[in-house]
Amino acid sequence: MQSVSTERVLSKNGASPVEGEVIFKPGKTAWIASMTLVALIAGPLTFSPGAFAVFVVLTAITICGGHSVGMHRLLIHRSFRTHRAIERVLVYLGVLVGMAGPFGMIRLHDFRDWGQRQSDCHDFFAHRSGFWKDAFWQLCCGITLTKEPDFRIEEEVAQDWFYKGVEKTWMAQQLVLAVPLYLIGGLPFVVWGICCRVSVSLIGHWLVGYYAHQPKDHLLYVKGACVQGYNLPRLGLVTFGEAFHENHHAFPKSARLGFLPGQTDPGWWLVKGLERLGLAWQVETPETLKFRTGLTVNVNSDAKPKHEPDWLQALSGTWKRDMA
Repeated sequence: MQSVSTERVLSKNGASPVEGEVIFKPGKTAWIASMTLVALIAGPLTFSPGAFAVFVVLTAITICGGHSVGMHRLLIHRSFRTHRAIERVLVYLGVLVGMAGPFGMIRLHDFRDWGQRQSDCHDFFAHRSGFWKDAFWQLCCGITLTKEPDFRIEEEVAQDWFYKGVEKTWMAQQLVLAVPLYLIGGLPFVVWGICCRVSVSLIGHWLVGYYAHQPKDHLLYVKGACVQGYNLPRLGLVTFGEAFHENHHAFPKSARLGFLPGQTDPGWWLVKGLERLGLAWQVETPETLKFRTGLTVNVNSDAKPKHEPDWLQALSGTWKRDMA
């Protein structure tokens, strides 16, 4: 099978997204297991309104400002630009989510994206191995491909001293937050602000990824891609916009994920706020981006809005011409 290249993953030397082995990772497993066990055992014992408030506030800050805006929309997709100091703060908040360092997050995302864009890929990339098996694979394992593609991170990121430092110490960065939490609120703040937050964030990230790739009615899809994204509209608020995965597959470089009427995207609110303060620029949306190759629309979908934006009307016209 001839695979296509993406921005950072280059299909050379017969690289295949299909042939590979899922490998158990003890370190990854110990990390998520330890956080989850502490959360399950010590969480109820240390619960207090203040500790729970710390959990809610820090989860919102790290997932919205860090993972969604800093890691995903900014570092991985460059859907907007900002000052380097602000970028580093946002990415560091993403590191505090506890999933990986900046280089690890780019690799994890880009290899999955590369696999999903092909005509076929391994079940690991497609989330089609079943609920419990996929949970084990994504939370405790990684994949080693028989024929790996080339992977290159751009120099401005790969040579950044700050990113190189936190990449090596991303697990230990929880201590930077744990110390002040302990000084302010003791053990309950640490249990809820670190262990409960990291466990919920990692398991929640997998759950959203799993269900956002399970086939259902959809409006936008990419012809030729073996894996489609699907929106989870009821989860827009609690995922800070990341649940609109169908939208993201259609316009990967859009800084706005919930871009159709009625879609709630708090991550976009943050980007827009930075733009209005003059702290973000070159902000990409479907209105500024070209249609990706193969993008089409199902005009018969129940998700089709009554009031279509101009870009959706143009895409609908393309579909009608193809069907004529």
